[in-house]
Amino acid sequence: MTKDKEKHKVLVPANWIERIEEIFHVILGVFLLGISVAALFFSVTRVFETSPFFPTGMIQAINDILFIIIILEILRTVVARYTDGVFQLQNFLIIGVIAAVRHILTVGASMTLASGKPQEEFNRAVIELGISTGIVVALVFAIFLSKASNTLKVKSSKE
Repeated sequence: MTKDKEKHKVLVPANWIERIEEIFHVILGVFLLGISVAALFFSVTRVFETSPFFPTGMIQAINDILFIIIILEILRTVVARYTDGVFQLQNFLIIGVIAAVRHILTVGASMTLASGKPQEEFNRAVIELGISTGIVVALVFAIFLSKASNTLKVKSSKE
């Protein structure tokens, strides 16, 4: 053996690592799908048990639905990684937007439902809303930049 071959000797062949990675992606995808089904079942059950349904049950249902959408978006990202071989930035940005909007709705609902909050809690909630709104704007701008970048790449590759 030459010295170059000795330096590049690999303990585990690359195709084994790729196969193991594929198996993990499939397992993670199935696990995420199971979690989303369980979350849906739990959410439907909780909607009928929450009293009063309006507005508490409705707010909880919307919160649960957004949580399930986040799980499904993560599943979509894992599937895209498995099929395309790369993580897609836009999927993570969309997950961030959904999570921030979910937080905004939760904080806004708690502010609406809880009357007689101390001024300090109210101020904290308003600051949380402002920060979450800023996060949503930043993430939407990042999505715009990502799409614009992809459009420029496509145009430049056609020329």
